[in-house]
Amino acid sequence: MRRLDQFLANLGYCSRREARAWVEGGRVTVGTDTADDPGQKAAAGEVRVDGEPLDHPEELLLLLHKPVGTVCSHDGREGPRVYDLLPPRWQRRNPAVTSIGRLDQDTSGVLLLTDRTQLVHRRTSPRHKVPKVYRATLDRGAAAAEAAAVTALFGAGTLVLTGESAPCLPAALRWRSPREAELTLIEGRYHQVKRMFASQGLAVTALHRERFGDLELGDLPAGQWRELPLDCV
Repeated sequence: MRRLDQFLANLGYCSRREARAWVEGGRVTVGTDTADDPGQKAAAGEVRVDGEPLDHPEELLLLLHKPVGTVCSHDGREGPRVYDLLPPRWQRRNPAVTSIGRLDQDTSGVLLLTDRTQLVHRRTSPRHKVPKVYRATLDRGAAAAEAAAVTALFGAGTLVLTGESAPCLPAALRWRSPREAELTLIEGRYHQVKRMFASQGLAVTALHRERFGDLELGDLPAGQWRELPLDCV
């Protein structure tokens, strides 16, 4: 049970101050009765706005096919945001919808968005060993011997990146072609995939996250999202 003005504000309909005008204007009902007090408490399923049920009164969990050129920041000064792809009302929710982990501006693929704040740490902490699968396109082909050496190094868990002291956790590398590789990580350091390959003289020219845990894009087009059951992660 929550106050009507709190429901409306937290779900992005309006501010709590504006909610008073909505109630006074007869736009909000509780059950079969027109609400007359913005402080009235009600269950989400009882509340209607302009005759319509509340928009996703429970938490949101979304799988987005992040397109290249978008950022995971809430700061619009950094470039087009992934959140701009969502309905405006969802962008005003409190707690705010945020990404579980980040993808760089020039990286595409699976991105989870949620306002379930407890999920962010649980799905990004290396302690939980959630696998993330990336497809990396490289600036040149790796010969068989070089590819084997890089695979062994990444899998050994001994690679120390420049500026860091702790080695990367073991990562599984599979070569799809001399210039295309699939890398599975269970951690998410800053620009990790690019830095790992760069340490071996291989530059990543394109990067796509194909899987996050057991979640994949399927045929979801770039820039589109689909809702996930709240109990799937």
